[in-house]
Amino acid sequence: MKNLSTTYDDILACARSLIVTGGYNGFSYADIADVVGIRKASIHHHFPSKVDLVRTLVARYREEAEAGMANLELQVSDPLELLRFYAGYWEACIADASAPFCVCALLASQLPVLPEEVGLEVQAHFRYLSVWLASVLERGVRHGQIQLVNTPSDEAEFFMATVHGAMLSARAYGDPKIFGVVTDSLLERLASRFL
Repeated sequence: MKNLSTTYDDILACARSLIVTGGYNGFSYADIADVVGIRKASIHHHFPSKVDLVRTLVARYREEAEAGMANLELQVSDPLELLRFYAGYWEACIADASAPFCVCALLASQLPVLPEEVGLEVQAHFRYLSVWLASVLERGVRHGQIQLVNTPSDEAEFFMATVHGAMLSARAYGDPKIFGVVTDSLLERLASRFL
């Protein structure tokens, strides 16, 4: 018999994989029970409802993303390199299929049909990512490494939308290399020097 914390984590990991594959409505507790090898009642013990499960999953996803970016900031001070590492992380995840799509990006496409509690967590992820990207872009401008056409906030939204769009294109074409084609062009544009 599995211990409780492992079962809890296994349920979340399975739900994450199923959401990336089929979206919020693309899985049930029965699907998780089959994959994890537990009864549906065990899932309900940890997560009384699907809303509880997915809200917890997105909250954990946000915490992991925030911790990952904070760790990245400790290791890399160059703003342009931070952006390259961020895009490179997703490029590697898409290439090896370990995380072929951002959970929050996928769920954002389903916001009109998501329960409010889940939608609020997804929006919080987008807000955090946007603020982080804007701060990195602003530092890049101050250091003379990045040239922006619009405000750092607007450019952060453009950057985020481009990365998420590149994920979508890679999935649509069934070609992980498409992600790099799109994001490399974005990074080249940002790195353009003032004349």
